Amino acid sequence: MKRLGRGFLALLALLVIAFLIFRTPDTDAAEMRAKYGGPPSQFVEIGDGVRVHLRDEGPRDAPAIILLHGSNADLHTWDPWVEGLKDSYRVIRFDQVGHGLTGPDPKDNYSRDNYVADIAEVADRLGLERFVLGGNSMGGKHALAFAVAHPERLVGLVLVDGSGAPMPQREKGRPDQDSNRVSGNIGFRIAQTPGINLLIEQITPRALIARSLEQSVSVKAVASEAAVDRYWELLRYPGNRRATLRRFALPYDPLTEAEIAKVTTPTLILWGEEDRLIPVEAGRWLDKVMPASTLVVYPKIGHLPQEEAAAATLGDLKPWLARLTAGPPVR
Repeated sequence: MKRLGRGFLALLALLVIAFLIFRTPDTDAAEMRAKYGGPPSQFVEIGDGVRVHLRDEGPRDAPAIILLHGSNADLHTWDPWVEGLKDSYRVIRFDQVGHGLTGPDPKDNYSRDNYVADIAEVADRLGLERFVLGGNSMGGKHALAFAVAHPERLVGLVLVDGSGAPMPQREKGRPDQDSNRVSGNIGFRIAQTPGINLLIEQITPRALIARSLEQSVSVKAVASEAAVDRYWELLRYPGNRRATLRRFALPYDPLTEAEIAKVTTPTLILWGEEDRLIPVEAGRWLDKVMPASTLVVYPKIGHLPQEEAAAATLGDLKPWLARLTAGPPVR
């Protein structure tokens, strides 16, 4: 028994040592704000203790478009679009709660309704009555949900490989449709695996983030060293890893087909044909169900068309926006 006890203590000691060696602590909040939150970033109070990191660029009297990033991403995913739009549009993007420099929700509320409420609060805080709303992946789900809840506030809707719809029939072996329930991406798989996922809050190897980002895209240049560093560092922003676990613990809550079919807001659906997270079948389903939609599919592009095919997506987006916003500025 003594030998067994000593063996157990030795194993425990090895586990403690391994934990200390491989542990990746939170990043320093001030350091991250200095690195990723410089001009033109703002930190805006929107209520309930939430201080949102946002960027508001372009002419203030121009038509406004708000852009929402995907799960475990941040507002920087829209950099290429902002560069292409800000001369003619007021372009607003923000880190949603549990992400980026906004950090965790003070009430740990990661429900779809709370994300929709945050969009409205950001728009109100910036004095926007009506605007175009776009979202990628999880951000697409929140944009779609906002269109269902507040159609009167939207001039247009842009869904870029967006989740939120009921899961359509897929080919055998294709991943689940929601970006929070994905079998084709190692990072998401681990985050939803009971027991193992608890380690993420303390042990988050950079190599795991690199592999996850590489699996999300077809244009591998998007998974650059700088991009991997940003994803890795902002995931470790204080509170974001715990927020990620809480989000992934929630059941998938798609909008119903009936709800989506009632969205009459003009909608542009952009999709990467090689998306392994949310397959193109989901985009085709949305285009079939939504009464005022236009679908564009990009060959050899994965889950982040706004980065993987910036010129092509802007080439489709800009004339669509021009037709939509022709006339007096919409505020």
